Amino acid sequence: MNKKQRLETVFAGKLPDRPPIMGGWIAAPELLLRVTGLSESDYNANPKNVAIKAYKELEMDGLINIFTTSSADVYRIGNIKAESELSFEDVVRKVEEMPSAAEYERDFDFAGHYKSYREDLVKTQEECGDIVYMPACWGAGAKASWYGDFGYENFFLLFGLYPDLAAKLLQVGGAHGRCLSRLVAKAVSEGLFPKAVLLGEDICTQRGPMISVDFLKEHYAPALAYGLEPLLEVGCKPVWHSDGDVRLLIPMLLECGIQGFQGFQPECGMKLEEIIKLRTREDEKLLIFGPFAVTTELPVLSPDEIRKKVRYYADICRNEADLVFFTSNTINPDIPYDNLTAMYDEIKRYIY
Repeated sequence: MNKKQRLETVFAGKLPDRPPIMGGWIAAPELLLRVTGLSESDYNANPKNVAIKAYKELEMDGLINIFTTSSADVYRIGNIKAESELSFEDVVRKVEEMPSAAEYERDFDFAGHYKSYREDLVKTQEECGDIVYMPACWGAGAKASWYGDFGYENFFLLFGLYPDLAAKLLQVGGAHGRCLSRLVAKAVSEGLFPKAVLLGEDICTQRGPMISVDFLKEHYAPALAYGLEPLLEVGCKPVWHSDGDVRLLIPMLLECGIQGFQGFQPECGMKLEEIIKLRTREDEKLLIFGPFAVTTELPVLSPDEIRKKVRYYADICRNEADLVFFTSNTINPDIPYDNLTAMYDEIKRYIY
C-alpha cells in the first residue's frame, strides 16, 4: 500500500498492511537536524523545509501539522497566561457585545476563508509529496477554550459569576466551530482532505474537566453536536485531542458525534486498554491517533521497551479500534533520538 491508501483503509475501518504513522509534531529542532543531517543554518533559513525533509526520511504516512520553531536553538513553549491585559470588566463587556451564534454564522466569510484554507492545503501537500497533509483544525466542532482570548483568571471568573454570558460564549463557540467544520468538509468533498480530522481543545486538567460537566452537557454539547454535523455529513471522522483526564467527558463527546481520540496521558487515567473497548454512537470502532505518551513512555523507556510497546499497542487495537500511530503531544528534547527511531522502525516492521 502507498501512504494515502494506508490511511484511507484505516479511516474506513479496515486493516491496512501495517499501522500508519502520523507525524508533524517534532518540536525539537536538534532531532530534525539529526534525522536529516542538515545544519542549524539550514534550519534557520527554512524550518518548514527541514521538518518536511525529516518526516520524509522517517517515512511518515500523514502529517497532522508541521511544527516549527523560530530558530534551531528554540523548542516549544507555552504562551497562555493566567492574567490578561484585559480587565475582567473588559471581558464582560466584550462578551455582552459579541454577536449571537446565529449572527456569527451568518456573517462568516466562508468563501474568503475557504480560498486561503484551500490554497494552504494544496501548496503544503505539494511540498509534502506522497505524505498526506491533514492539518488539525483546532476549534472545529465547537470552542470552549476562551481562556486563550481572555486569560485563565478572567475565563474562570466569567463562568463562575456570569453563567448566562458563559453560555453565550459556548453558543458562539459552536457557531465558530461549525464554520470551521464546513471548511474541512468542503475540502473532503473536493478530495483535498482525507476522511478524518484532528480537532478538540484542552478543557481538562490532570484531575478532570475545567468546567462543570453538567454545565457542559447543557450548553456545550448541543453546540458541539451542531458544529460536527458538516464533517459527519461528508463521512469525515472527527478525532478528539485528549490532554489531561477526559474520562468524565467521553460519553458526552461520543454522543455528540466524536469518532475517535488522540493523545492519552496514562498518568491521568487515560488508559488505551479501556478506551478501545468503547464504541461510537453508531456502534462502530473508535479511530485512535496515538497512544505513545511523551511524558511516561518516550522520554524514559529504553529502545527495546519502546519496540515492545509498539507491538503491544498494535496487537490490542487490532480487533478493537482503528489505529494510527502518533504521540500524545509534541516531541521535545527530552525524548532520546534512539527512542524516536526505535518507535518508527518497529511500526514499519509490524505486519497485520
